[in-house]
Amino acid sequence: MSNVIKHIAIKVDDLEAATNFYEQVFGFRQLKTGSRDGHISRHMTDGYIDFAIMKYESEQTPEATLAGEGARIHHWGIEVDDRAAFADKIRAAGGEILSKPDANALKFRAPDGTIAEIVVRGAFKTAPKA
Repeated sequence: MSNVIKHIAIKVDDLEAATNFYEQVFGFRQLKTGSRDGHISRHMTDGYIDFAIMKYESEQTPEATLAGEGARIHHWGIEVDDRAAFADKIRAAGGEILSKPDANALKFRAPDGTIAEIVVRGAFKTAPKA
């Protein structure tokens, strides 16, 4: 099975305005909204990708600053069959693992500075709950 980008997360200044924009313009549907680690995440989908919009309580938290200050793409995510093997490949190619090994989403920084994450296949949901 090929590896496909299944997740994109962006930082926003106004969660409700961003939600309305992506619903009205692209037809994204809300899946869930939750709060953890100093931010609110609203997961949305077009049926193919898990699209998360995130509003941080403070731009000074370590996770908020990973990608830089202000509204921007924060990270993208890919589902893989073997996280450990991919973590080894990331390191071997000059990437830096940012998460603890037991983290659900293993975040890394590519040599170009881009932040991304790998998760086990099936971790990202793209269908709204019935």
